Amino acid sequence: MGSVVIGILIATLVVGLTGVIIAVLLSIAGEKFKVEVDEKEIAVREALPGNNCGGCGYPGCDGLAAAIAKGEAPVSACPVGGEAVAEIIAGIMGTEVEAGLRKTAVVKCAGTCEKAVSQYEYVGPKSCKLAQNNPNGGAKACIYGCTGYGDCKAACPFGAIEIIDGIAVVNKERCKACGKCVAVCPKHLIELVPYEAEHIVLCNSKDKGVEVKKACQAGCIGCGLCARNCSEGAVEVVDNVAHIDYEKCTNCGTCKEKCPVKIIT
Repeated sequence: MGSVVIGILIATLVVGLTGVIIAVLLSIAGEKFKVEVDEKEIAVREALPGNNCGGCGYPGCDGLAAAIAKGEAPVSACPVGGEAVAEIIAGIMGTEVEAGLRKTAVVKCAGTCEKAVSQYEYVGPKSCKLAQNNPNGGAKACIYGCTGYGDCKAACPFGAIEIIDGIAVVNKERCKACGKCVAVCPKHLIELVPYEAEHIVLCNSKDKGVEVKKACQAGCIGCGLCARNCSEGAVEVVDNVAHIDYEKCTNCGTCKEKCPVKIIT
């Protein structure tokens, strides 16, 4: 009986010592391989909205939080959070919010079903990207026009784009200017412009006026009246289509008034 008790005591002692040794080793390993936690990064991450849209240019909110904490990204880098979130993050980082220009996406096409000429009936997957494998990149005669199959709508994480009458239309109040629609459009029709911009050329056709009119009733004919009448020199015709320099534009509206095809809206 005595030997049994002694055996149990020895076993208990061995187990106890083993536990102590393991605990010590784990403590040493934990100290050696400890990952330093940046308290600011954690606080910034908690302040971000968590959409993980990638509109900031970083891989989700975790990536942006790390970049802000390291000083690699501005406190106002989150397009979803806007000014309110930027103010909170600025307080965490002990900095001030730099004045930024709010932007919105715009689709440079007014070729609705009624105005754009169709050359054939497209049969295939309703994908702008896949439609590029067909003549003209889709049924429309204008090779530059909006295909209207909604790749941009599918890419928008904020529900800011709808397909209306054959073309993509952006709701500027919902748009966060994340740029995902810009990246996904195979015809490069979508541009980020200042939210306050009142005049936009809704055409991207590089064809000459005669060819434009054959393909669409709403195309820019490159006449240059908008450019010649702009007192600020904010409008320029490049590759047969008008472009507005928003840093020079004063929203006077002269370009819109002079446009004979009413493509500046």
